Amino acid sequence: MAPATEPASTPATPAVPGPLPALSLSDVTLRYRIPREVVVTLKEYALRKLQGRMEHNTLVALRDISFTVAPGESVGVIGPNGAGKSSLFRLIARVRRPTEGRVVVRGRVAPLLELGLGFHGDLTGRENIILQGTLLGFSRREMADRTPAIATFAELEEFLDAPVRTYSTGMAARLAFAVATDVDPDILLVDEALSVGDVRFRAKCRDRMARFRERGKTFLLVSHARTDITENCRRALWIAEGRILRDGPAEEVCAAYDAWARGGTA
Repeated sequence: MAPATEPASTPATPAVPGPLPALSLSDVTLRYRIPREVVVTLKEYALRKLQGRMEHNTLVALRDISFTVAPGESVGVIGPNGAGKSSLFRLIARVRRPTEGRVVVRGRVAPLLELGLGFHGDLTGRENIILQGTLLGFSRREMADRTPAIATFAELEEFLDAPVRTYSTGMAARLAFAVATDVDPDILLVDEALSVGDVRFRAKCRDRMARFRERGKTFLLVSHARTDITENCRRALWIAEGRILRDGPAEEVCAAYDAWARGGTA
């Protein structure tokens, strides 16, 4: 009788690694040093600094923040004023470095930290478009090619060669949003931008954000308006006193935040 033979073992299928996160924060803390006394002139500051008479308080804006965002994910960030939301965006945009921890960002980031932030008032709208694009890594020629579409979206064709200092707040807002969303970033950071401008402009912003989401782009949105978060994001982070209190589906996190705002508990 022939000896029994064991079935040949099937080689294990190697695990296929998933895509790397578009954004990763690990144990991030951000502290600001704030002078205890107001120093009016540069000379006074220099003298105090040389004499060792500058005293500072420390403000902890973010404490031990850790989370990841997958490519194509849309994340809303909510919380009271002073919670650390804008400080978080400044870290992601590389405007500031963390005091502790690590921030890893993969891809080109277009930050709308404040609409109009970074514009030079004495430059024209056209020149500011070129400048903003250059800061995002585009060539002058590329931005010149993009300028007509940007001006059309912002409805500023007639004012494109006027200095930005002559623009109203709404005009600067339209231009800033048009530039940031036209340059096709991998990650878009929007800090309260959807609440600026008239009703028609806000509708255009939401429509562009929807197309941005449909194309699988990653974006993070700070807003005090629950509808902005729930309509544009699947996930939300609730930040308070520099810490993440909740991280989950946008509807659930926003409902918990609203209950807390009405006098409940986190």
